[in-house]
Amino acid sequence: MRVFLDTNVLVSAFATRGACRDLFRLVLAEHEFLCGEAVLGELREVLSGRFGLPERIIAGVMKLLRSYPVTPRPSSPPEISVRDPDDLWILASALDSKADVLVTGDKDLLTLPALPTLRITDPRGFWSLVKANPAR
Repeated sequence: MRVFLDTNVLVSAFATRGACRDLFRLVLAEHEFLCGEAVLGELREVLSGRFGLPERIIAGVMKLLRSYPVTPRPSSPPEISVRDPDDLWILASALDSKADVLVTGDKDLLTLPALPTLRITDPRGFWSLVKANPAR
């Protein structure tokens, strides 16, 4: 499965212990991990600003993530109404990367109407999806 992880999932994977860290490891081991420039920019800001991580740690995180496919920032966002315009760039990146699923904790993205080519779910929903459809 082609899995695009939103910024909030990656922040939790790198800054805390728990479900998102395990989810990230599972995606790397058994699925195709996808990321986007829009996510990497937000991730860098959050890790340095809110978490105050040293630049050498952030550089290591970026190096790891860039060792996987990174979708360039899309030329335009989709024409969908959301509260936070930054969410549109994440959604556009997931769509441009041809992801099967976007894993996010963002309530605005989680409440969007169903999209024909992209499933949007939270981390718990992804775990359920994986249990129902184990990697082959």
